[in-house]
Amino acid sequence: MKISTMFKKISKYNILAIFFWLGLWQLLSMKLGQEILLVSPVSAIKRLLELSQESFFWISIKNSFIRVSMGFLLGLILGSIFAVIATVKNSFRILLEPLMQTIQAVPVVSFIILCLIWVSSENLSVLISFMMCLPIIYRNILIGIRGIPKELEEMAKVFRVKKIKKIRYIYLSELSPYIKSACNIAIGLCWKSGMAAEVIAMPRNSIGENLYQSKVYLNTADLFAWTITVVILSILFKTVVIKLLDKLLNRLEISS
Repeated sequence: MKISTMFKKISKYNILAIFFWLGLWQLLSMKLGQEILLVSPVSAIKRLLELSQESFFWISIKNSFIRVSMGFLLGLILGSIFAVIATVKNSFRILLEPLMQTIQAVPVVSFIILCLIWVSSENLSVLISFMMCLPIIYRNILIGIRGIPKELEEMAKVFRVKKIKKIRYIYLSELSPYIKSACNIAIGLCWKSGMAAEVIAMPRNSIGENLYQSKVYLNTADLFAWTITVVILSILFKTVVIKLLDKLLNRLEISS
């Protein structure tokens, strides 16, 4: 009962915070008095509801969602594999370090422009999302593996614990918060970088294309409506991924 009450209180505060920022947004829009500069939240939500009745709206969401999801999944898989190899082989970790440092240091726009020379506009957001996700997943899991107490590994050796059980009950248990934290950060960055790639590359029937068109024709209501869509998609995707990870990790720990 205490836990459920706590979650209810948190949800109430979250709702109040949302209404606070929406109210502030509305006041600023009214103060400016020019919706071409800052559209009101009412107009933005109204336009979003209008767009949701159009077929191209859902086609654009589907295409962009698939691309960003693919980039994230590739980053999650390869980042995890690289972290495990880097833990076992120090030479591999040293070899990867300049690459990871470069990806994190170079501006996203530079990567987008460079990669657009080699990759088609349809696949660019997949590559950019993957590149932005990779170092975050890699570093978090690498830190997590290194942070596993040696006592646990020694205990596993003494009791001759099988490798499968060792992975389930020691590694996954210890790495769980690191994996979730990495995904939490990486998903937001994937959506930001993925949409930036689409705005520059403008693949057909994508959210990025619609954002660019909104900017060209100074359609501020559409610009905010599509931006709200990206925020909602990012939050939903993050929530689903974290819940799936929780279920997967719990099943692996419970099963023998």
